[in-house]
Amino acid sequence: MVTPARCPAILIAAPASGQGKTTVTAALARLHARQGRRVRVFKCGPDFLDPHWHQLASGAPVHQLDLWMNGEADCAERLHAAAGESDLLLIEGVMGLFDGTPSAADLAQRFGVPVLAVVDASAMAGTFGALAFGLRHYRPGLPWAGVLANRVGSERHAQMLRDGLQDAADWMGALVRVAPGGGATGKAAAALLPERHLGLVVAQELGDDALARLDAAADALAATPLGQMGLGGLQRWAVDFPAPGPSVHVPPLLAGRTVAVGRDAAFCFVYDANLQCLAQLGAQVVFFSPLHDAALPACDAVWLPGGYPELHAARIAANTAMQVSLRAHVAARKPLWAECGGMMSLFESITLADGTTQPLWGLLPGRVAMHKRLAALGPQQLTVAGHTLRGHTFHYSTAQSSADVLGRTSRPDTAPAPDAGEALYRHGSIHASYFHAWFPSAPAAVAHLLGGEGPAP
Repeated sequence: MVTPARCPAILIAAPASGQGKTTVTAALARLHARQGRRVRVFKCGPDFLDPHWHQLASGAPVHQLDLWMNGEADCAERLHAAAGESDLLLIEGVMGLFDGTPSAADLAQRFGVPVLAVVDASAMAGTFGALAFGLRHYRPGLPWAGVLANRVGSERHAQMLRDGLQDAADWMGALVRVAPGGGATGKAAAALLPERHLGLVVAQELGDDALARLDAAADALAATPLGQMGLGGLQRWAVDFPAPGPSVHVPPLLAGRTVAVGRDAAFCFVYDANLQCLAQLGAQVVFFSPLHDAALPACDAVWLPGGYPELHAARIAANTAMQVSLRAHVAARKPLWAECGGMMSLFESITLADGTTQPLWGLLPGRVAMHKRLAALGPQQLTVAGHTLRGHTFHYSTAQSSADVLGRTSRPDTAPAPDAGEALYRHGSIHASYFHAWFPSAPAAVAHLLGGEGPAP
């Protein structure tokens, strides 16, 4: 009989996006990992960028938790497994605490995880206390850890914020903001993580500077009451994660097949759980760089994930050897599944935000254009071969193509509609869409996209 796993756990949330919860989560993970503790970090909802920072900070894989995309049973299984091998679990929320359906608050209440609210207090004083009170009491029964003030101007400012709290025990400390010139305005400063149009810059792009930023943030957090808690203090937030039900059997539909996965600076939007799902399906996974490699590795199928092709369009077009290799793969009628940025790279051309046009690989008819505003955002589902994949869409570009449209995505619990949602294109052995799939939600659909119906002949 599998018993519950008990482990201190905190869900780091905020009243809105942009408050600093990613920095605080990564700093807390780095602080405890430096002290030799086993830390596992999770991210609420679909997100490819924040987990790069959390994995660097914790030294452990980072998985998503979403009561709709994963499903409650999958979330329970991941939390129970992580709690059984960790000293501390951290879950970064998404958007504001109560935003979305399901929200970070829904996840916290379902699993009894205390909420730490991170609030950008740079332009407030007494209102900080009202905001903390509202977050704590808006929903009855919400597990609560406290509030951390971010981007605070001075020690005096921090004291004003603390004095405004109705419950002094809510105070988890203050992080002093970074001045415009880069120097700290007080004794400590939380390092800011760099951003671009889809979110944070991927940690690996910054090399050693990424770890230096995390260390600076961890050092700042170490001066707060939250950062000074050892394992004994963290036990106040210990949670019993119940044993999950029996795992759903994943049939080995990709047994004997090799799936080549693109992975580099332009193609980096990959859930670790998706790679795990491919392994459960029996596939051997190999990686390659679409930007730098001259040819695909020996494989039966290719997955081109999303990323930033718009930042590397010239290099993509210049790698004609990879283009030739991809064409040969498709000419041999071997499957290729391309998601979002992976799909974009297969079109004939891209018009960038500055109006210039760059050629791309041209394996898909049509073109893609970048925009300064979001073109689509939100949870989506896609039916493939009778199985429904869950996932999301998030992109700043639009595409025009004459390729066949096999189907379209729809929002949760709604039926697909003509000319709505994201198109699922098919062109020869290529399947492509802006849709980012969460593979564990429908492994059989993934196997279909990658050509698997059992052992390779």
